Amino acid sequence: MSNAIPQGWALYTLRDVADNKDKYSFTGGPFGSDLKSEDYTESGVRIIQLQNIGDGQFKNKYKIYTSEDKADALRSCNIYPGDIILSKMGDPVARAVIIPAHSQRYLMASDGIRLCVDEAKFNVKFVHDTINSAEFRMQAELNSTGTTRKRIGLTQLRELTIACPPLLEQQKIAKILTSVDDVIEKTQAQIDKLKDLKTGMMQELLTCGVGVDAKLHTEFKDSPVGRIPVGWEAVLLDSVAKRGSGHTPDKQKPEYWNDGIKWVSLTDSSKLDKLYIHETSKKISQLGIENSSATMHPSGTVVMARDAGVGKSAIITSPMAVSQHFMAWVCGEKLDKHFLYYLLQLWKPQFEAIAMGSTIKTIGLPYFKKLQIPLPPLDEQEKIAAGLKSVDEKIFAVERKLQGVKNTKKALMQDLLTGKVRVKVDS
Repeated sequence: MSNAIPQGWALYTLRDVADNKDKYSFTGGPFGSDLKSEDYTESGVRIIQLQNIGDGQFKNKYKIYTSEDKADALRSCNIYPGDIILSKMGDPVARAVIIPAHSQRYLMASDGIRLCVDEAKFNVKFVHDTINSAEFRMQAELNSTGTTRKRIGLTQLRELTIACPPLLEQQKIAKILTSVDDVIEKTQAQIDKLKDLKTGMMQELLTCGVGVDAKLHTEFKDSPVGRIPVGWEAVLLDSVAKRGSGHTPDKQKPEYWNDGIKWVSLTDSSKLDKLYIHETSKKISQLGIENSSATMHPSGTVVMARDAGVGKSAIITSPMAVSQHFMAWVCGEKLDKHFLYYLLQLWKPQFEAIAMGSTIKTIGLPYFKKLQIPLPPLDEQEKIAAGLKSVDEKIFAVERKLQGVKNTKKALMQDLLTGKVRVKVDS
C-alpha cells in the first residue's frame, strides 16, 4: 500500500486494528480434522463456511451446525455478531463480511479468519469496507500463494495495512456507505422476490398450462413426464427439435482461433441462465470449424451445458458454435424455443441430480436421445413463454439497477476510503 496518505490519516496493520483485550481477536478457524462427520448436527451453533463469505455481503443460505459442546471445546474459533470474518482462500482472497446478528455466536470453519475490531479506535464498517477495497485487495493478492486458487495465511494478513482517518471521520464515511448498502440490500430483495415468483410460475405453467380461450385445464392425465393436461402430449425432444453438440478445435493451432465465429464454452457460464446469450468469451475461425467436429448453430438455437455447470442454458441470438460440453437444439415448427428454454430451466435441479462423475459431473449423450418433454399446443407454449419472459424482463431491469448502485458504491469507496474526497465531520 502506498505511504502517501491524507493529512490527519495514519497507517495501521490489521494486527493494530484488532482488539487486544480479546485474546482470540485475530484468529483462524479449526483445521478440518477438528470437525468430524459426527460433529455436524441439525441445529445448535451455526458454522460459518467459505460459501457464506460473499464479496462484502454475508450469504445466508448455506447452513450447517455443530453442538454447543463442540463450539465450547473450540472456543478460539468462536465468532460473534459484529465481528469481521475474512476468507483465507478463494476468488477474491481475503474478502470480508460482517457477521450478522442472526445468532448469539457462530463457529468458524477452517478457511475463515476472525477479526474483532478495537471499536475505541476503529469503526467496524469502515474497516470492513476498506478490507474489501481494490487497494487492500491488491495487497492481499501480492501476499497470497497459489496459482489456480489463491490462499493467504493469518501471519500475512496481520501485517497488511489500511489507512484510517480519526474515528469520527471513519464513522461519517461508514454512514455514507451504509446508506448505499441499504439500497443494494433492498434492490437484491426485489430480485430475490421476483426470482421466487418466476420459480413458482414455471412450476405452475409448465405442468398445468394456461388453458385455451381463457379457460384453465380441468382434466389431467399421467404421462412419462408426470401429470399433464389432457390436451398435451409427451414426446421425445428429438422428434420436435434437431439435436446437436459441438467440439473444441485444436488449441495448438492458432489459425483455428480468435476469428469471427462466436463459440460458447464453459468460460461463458456466467452469461447463461439469462434467457439469451449475445457474446462469447472466445471465438474460433472457419478453419477451426472445418478441421474439428464443431458446427455452426443458427440464431434461436437453445443451448445447455451438460457438465461443469450442468443444466445452465440460453438461447443464442446469432449463429454460434459450441464446445463438446454443450447440447444444442434447433426447435421445429411444433416447439417454441422460449418454451423449451424455460422447461430446461425448470428441470435444472433434475439435470444436476443425474449428472455422474467424481471430478467433473456430466450427463452422457444417450440420456438426451431418450429425453421426453411435455408438449402443449404451440399457441399455449407461446402464452406460457410470454408470461415467464415478462417476469425475466423485470428481473433483468432490477439487476441492471443493482449493478448501477454497486458501481456507485465502488466509486464512493475509491474516493472516500483513500481520502481522495474528504467528508465534513461535525465537531
